[in-house]
Amino acid sequence: MISNQQIALFGEVLFDLFPTGEKILGGAPFNVAWNLQALGDAPLFISRVGKDSYGTDILQAMRTWGMSTEGVQCDPDHATGQVQVELIDNEPSYHIVADSAYDFIHEDQLPVLGNGRLLYHGTLGLRHTASRKALQRLQHSARISIFLDVNLREPWWDLQTVESWLSTARWVKLNKDELRALGFQAKSLADALEKLQHKFQMEQIILTCGEEGAIVREQSGEIHHLAAPPVENFIDTVGAGDAFTAVYLHGLLAGWSIPETLDAAQRFAGKVISLRGATSTDASFYHHFLESCR
Repeated sequence: MISNQQIALFGEVLFDLFPTGEKILGGAPFNVAWNLQALGDAPLFISRVGKDSYGTDILQAMRTWGMSTEGVQCDPDHATGQVQVELIDNEPSYHIVADSAYDFIHEDQLPVLGNGRLLYHGTLGLRHTASRKALQRLQHSARISIFLDVNLREPWWDLQTVESWLSTARWVKLNKDELRALGFQAKSLADALEKLQHKFQMEQIILTCGEEGAIVREQSGEIHHLAAPPVENFIDTVGAGDAFTAVYLHGLLAGWSIPETLDAAQRFAGKVISLRGATSTDASFYHHFLESCR
């Protein structure tokens, strides 16, 4: 079966467990897919959950939100992903459980992607051989464009493997710490980005810089920089990067200019900072944002 969605997202879905006792759905690809659904982009989310109560909750939440569950596999042997979240000086710290269901996405249970689709994936969801093989099958099964969201979590990455994913990506998003961790250091950020783009020949590099905003470097060498807007009601930064990514992807699908996309992505990330966790179940939260983009 060939899916009709323009965009597919591959990787982890899990529950973020907060010290306050809150249990919030998470995982970068899932957060991005959830936001894209609310923005009207009908994403196909590809992952794996356990045959447990958390897995049941995830599937039910997706159906309630109107998301397709076609790409979500059920694993009888591994539990649904969990992350213990600690907030230290308002910054999240994560303890990520190993050998979760999303580590074992099965290549023989994948939906078929049609040509011309955009495929998003991160790096954490590829820490296990099984899910890496599944992604490779998707990449080779059709002519698709890759958006790579670099998400380096110790000890779940190595340089050689991340470089292999960089070499296949059309768009790459990362932050300043990740740029340095990958070995791209120079006198200026512009020089470091030029080195990264020269080595891997991606169409765009999207660099998030926290309070300093975000930078996009095109293959032509043109650089776009936009400062972050002020945050009105700070709660936590969980999911702010995923919110930015969702709107950036929405802009790519909609054909927005880079300045338009950067502005919208920054504003939406600022809105998510006012939430506990990464997403909202309030459709009006997204509706009001979309109205502001017209």
